[in-house]
Amino acid sequence: MKPGPRRSVSQSDLVAAAFELLEQKGFAAVSVRGVAAALGLTPTAMYTYFPSKQALLVAMVEELLSGVAGQSSGADASPEAARDFLVVTAVALRARLREHPGAIALVTSGPLDGARALGLAERLGEAFLTSGAGDVDTAARAAHALLALVLGQVALETAWGEASEIEPAALWSDAPPHPITDAGAALGVREGAEGEFRLAIERLVDAWR
Repeated sequence: MKPGPRRSVSQSDLVAAAFELLEQKGFAAVSVRGVAAALGLTPTAMYTYFPSKQALLVAMVEELLSGVAGQSSGADASPEAARDFLVVTAVALRARLREHPGAIALVTSGPLDGARALGLAERLGEAFLTSGAGDVDTAARAAHALLALVLGQVALETAWGEASEIEPAALWSDAPPHPITDAGAALGVREGAEGEFRLAIERLVDAWR
């Protein structure tokens, strides 16, 4: 089928169409050609904006972080205000990722080296310094640990959410008990209970101060 008449589009239109593909058909469906087809464009027209699939994915990650990376860093605030900034930012990032099915596949599709991604990491590091991390190396490690916790938590929530839709199979009738793991499940850590997630973030932030 031939593409329809050429239409005027912006980069934001293309990114929005890519997110529609992500949410409707999954991460595997997101491509330059797929977005072009969805908008009735030729792939050549798409390559004017995004020379590769990776460039498109980076733009999507940048859009995903737009509501988080723009916040104040708290670098000039008191140590306690900087601590609060770290916790609030982690909670906001997790919420943003949970808004979009396939977000974890997207953010792990390549290096987080877009302007907003790097800016977010830098502001987290600055806030750790202000909150009492001690030096730049410690702040860098702390910022990385915080991002790893948020991304890992969302990935686990996604996995458990998908698993809940599948009928469980009894693989081992004589499996040993797992009291600590079971306690975590009862607390809601698998599904990402809000209070448990915030507690984990607060403990991590305080450990690096």
